[in-house]
Amino acid sequence: MRHLNILSLFVALLAWPACQGSPDAGQGSANTTSEAPAAAEAETPRKTIVFFGNSLTAAYQLSPEQGFPARIQEKIDSLGLAYQCVNAGLSGETTTDGKNRIDWVLQQPVDVFVLELGGNDALRGLPVAESKKNLQAIIDRVKAKYPACKIVIAGMLAPPNLGPVYTRDFAAMYPDLARTNDAALIPFLLEHVGGEPELNLEDGIHPNEEGHRIVAETVWKVLKPVL
Repeated sequence: MRHLNILSLFVALLAWPACQGSPDAGQGSANTTSEAPAAAEAETPRKTIVFFGNSLTAAYQLSPEQGFPARIQEKIDSLGLAYQCVNAGLSGETTTDGKNRIDWVLQQPVDVFVLELGGNDALRGLPVAESKKNLQAIIDRVKAKYPACKIVIAGMLAPPNLGPVYTRDFAAMYPDLARTNDAALIPFLLEHVGGEPELNLEDGIHPNEEGHRIVAETVWKVLKPVL
């Protein structure tokens, strides 16, 4: 029953507009020769993690620092890891939109690429084969420009009103892509958040600040071993 509630919630989730977040991660620098070790540490290049997705990544109605990509940055900083997170979430984006936008995003270096797209395709009932082809094209472009880049795929669920065959094939799309591309898989991004009123905004759809903290934990379990 709870699973159906989550699926019902998902039907509405990505239909709402979301705010695009694009926080830039800055670096401090030491400015005295007496602090040479600190200066050397500050000048160490940081690798880049790009979160490429839609309203879930963009953190609807929240400030960028409250979204799960920013929470991931906090975890990284607390561990002293040399990574910066870039939020490349865009409201309402489909896999076709993502395929058209990816080259612009790849103008910056990418060391880890977290792909969170497909939900809007399901809301429109687009063929799973088309969505899968678009997601593969995005991954191919990332790998072509940055062969050493590590890929993480965030799984989603399709609404049940599209029928059991569609929902089954849609759910299977993400692990199939992960296997094909030797990518890490987040089985369901909204695990333990979807359908929980206290973890969502008043609209009952988008994760609130605490909800994003839990989403960050879900993502971190998969992302941490990749770093």
